[in-house]
Amino acid sequence: MRTVFDPLLLSSLSMDVMAVNRGTPQGIAQRQQARLAQLLESTLRGSRLYRSLWPAGTTAQTPLEQLPVVTRSQLMAHFDDWVTDPQIKLDAVQQFTADPAHIAEPWLGRYMVWESSGTSGQPGIFVQDVATMAVYDALEALRRCATRPLARWLDPLGLTERIAFVGATGGHFASYASVQRLRAINPVLANTMRSFSIQVPTPTLVAQLNAFSPTVVVTYPTVAALLADEAQAGTFRARPREIWTGGESLGPAVRTHIQKRLGSLVRNSYGSSEFLAIGWECAHGQMHANTDWVILEPVDEHLRPVPPGQPSHSVLLTNLANRVQPLVRYNLSDHLTLHPERCACGSPLPVISVQGRHDEPLVMAGANGQLVTLLPMALSTVLEDEAGVFDFYLHQLDDCTLVLHLPLEGDVGRAALARGCAALVAFATAQGVEAIQVQAQLGQAVPRGRSGKACRITACPPA
Repeated sequence: MRTVFDPLLLSSLSMDVMAVNRGTPQGIAQRQQARLAQLLESTLRGSRLYRSLWPAGTTAQTPLEQLPVVTRSQLMAHFDDWVTDPQIKLDAVQQFTADPAHIAEPWLGRYMVWESSGTSGQPGIFVQDVATMAVYDALEALRRCATRPLARWLDPLGLTERIAFVGATGGHFASYASVQRLRAINPVLANTMRSFSIQVPTPTLVAQLNAFSPTVVVTYPTVAALLADEAQAGTFRARPREIWTGGESLGPAVRTHIQKRLGSLVRNSYGSSEFLAIGWECAHGQMHANTDWVILEPVDEHLRPVPPGQPSHSVLLTNLANRVQPLVRYNLSDHLTLHPERCACGSPLPVISVQGRHDEPLVMAGANGQLVTLLPMALSTVLEDEAGVFDFYLHQLDDCTLVLHLPLEGDVGRAALARGCAALVAFATAQGVEAIQVQAQLGQAVPRGRSGKACRITACPPA
């Protein structure tokens, strides 16, 4: 399969990434400003939407804070005017992503495409060219901390590893599409890297992983915690040396549980569909932001800057790598703290703390007194992909009853509720939940935490 990859460009960018690793914060700031000017110039030239939004007289030297904030729903509503390549049309991209057979294939022969979940209430589609993918590849390869330095030195390409990605595999999601792309680039990885769906019953997933016997598992913290539970119960017998987590918040208690039960080293990362490799965790356990290629502006609920060390209500992201689909002061809605202190590891990159999703696993009653865990990421995927429901709140009433809340009303709401309930019943039954019931409520606002981010799946009713 062809894929979006340029080894010469990757080599050139890798040299720059390595130079930054040994550089200074001042060197990062210089790169950031030069790349911002290039981004603004290309955006002014190619994006009709941004030209209409930005103040008259905007140039490549206009300070970033003078430009307006944009949202996903705003950009997606004007997709064809947002992108800088006039050949990119939303209808055509959606037709491409509607077919799972095209996952990781180049669209128009030159673009990597993936879609985001609807966590914020609006799904997104993101298009990356070969230059953008080369940036992501270099950052992933050279910034992600090696948990076993000697092993990485002896095997820099990871050819002796068996890597299992455990996540949502039913759509063009960034993580899954990236795994499939890597397998296409490197034939060796096609045999040593495999993807496993979180939507299969837990016993099936455990059996598949036992058979594959991975040395590295890449997944969400809630899935890693589930595997730790299975290891404690004696069913999960694989012993991966490393667990790479992302996509959800990883708290200290969950990290300790995973490391204790699996005997694995855990490294966390921070990324999004909008910028795949925002941050990485160093050997000192600190999250570093790749600010040579992404600008993060922590802001309060009025979109005003918050000082270093103070948690934000949201964060504005500017992607310095993607000039095909520019993201300039994009409201990412994550709860982020930018720390003023340098890390003891010596990296010139700033330290951040991120509070991501806090959706909870739901433990339900199975056959013969067995317990069945429904993973939040799997439940979200079922509602989004199979029912077309993106703005929802799901809570557990008891060990066999779920309650689905939707803010919609009227005929549209009733139809969405019927689809959502049917999808949840089918999924929970396939997972082994006995006598599953799903109650439904319309016109219910989705509860949100202080950060403003939706709390979509909880194990207990709202207070």
